[in-house]
Amino acid sequence: MIRQIMLLAIAFATFGCVSQKKYDEMAGLKTNLEQENATINEQLEILNQKSDRLQSQIEEMTIDSLKLYESLQNTREEYKKSKEQYDQLQKYYNELAENSGKLNQNLAEKQKQLMELEVTLEQARKKTEELSASLEEREKKVLELENILAEKDKAVQDLKNLVSNALLNFAENDLSIEIRNGKVYVSLSEQLLFRSGSINVDPKGILALEKLADALKESNDINIMVEGHTDNVPISKISQYMKNNWDLSVMRATSIVKILTDAGVPPKQIAASGRGEFQPVTSNETAGGRKLNRRTEIILTPKLDELFQILQSN
Repeated sequence: MIRQIMLLAIAFATFGCVSQKKYDEMAGLKTNLEQENATINEQLEILNQKSDRLQSQIEEMTIDSLKLYESLQNTREEYKKSKEQYDQLQKYYNELAENSGKLNQNLAEKQKQLMELEVTLEQARKKTEELSASLEEREKKVLELENILAEKDKAVQDLKNLVSNALLNFAENDLSIEIRNGKVYVSLSEQLLFRSGSINVDPKGILALEKLADALKESNDINIMVEGHTDNVPISKISQYMKNNWDLSVMRATSIVKILTDAGVPPKQIAASGRGEFQPVTSNETAGGRKLNRRTEIILTPKLDELFQILQSN
């Protein structure tokens, strides 16, 4: 569908006119694409929120575990004190048993106290066992979640290394690769990909994208979002299908998506999004700042299905 829209856009730009019906059809397709992008962004936001809740649950479970451990220690101290009292009373009981007669009354009282302490000791023992079992179970769950998070962090680092190796031969000022919020961000400069105002990727940019696609096409456990970004300078050539920087950023993102999918990246794992001028990395007041803001970010997110299954089971 994206390819058809681009071909129609080129055709309309070439011939300079289009019927109202065709225009409406293309506008409807554009609206559908924007709705799909919005849906994908909402799903990504839900994933980030679930990941945040998972981290919060780990912190809460860790705090609960510490409280349980403290309660367990207190119960053990109480048990120890009760055991000492019990042993002392048992000693008194044995001494009184040897001196029956006038000591019978005292003996009966001590027997009563001894029985009460036995009940207290049994209750303390059961509580200790329950607290120990609960603490062990919580520690097990916390360890399981921490291990999976560590695996996720390793997967993200491995993914960054994979991409870095694939793009090793390209200049540092043309691209950057970093990890932010558990995702790998590949930022490609405009000078690597596009001429000013163009949506057609330059040959050098195509080569970089094909190398990136070759590294990613076998990775079925990641989601890919291509985000186009511009500076705040209005576009110089306004057409029926590109009226502002937002349109330019979206069409550039879809151009890159087409190259990646043609090079083997599964289409179901990738989506295009345009941010226009609204997420700059620096000020647009200088030429250098505007140059940095004209970029395309390819965001690689490992799938978190295993984490979400554990989160739901808790």
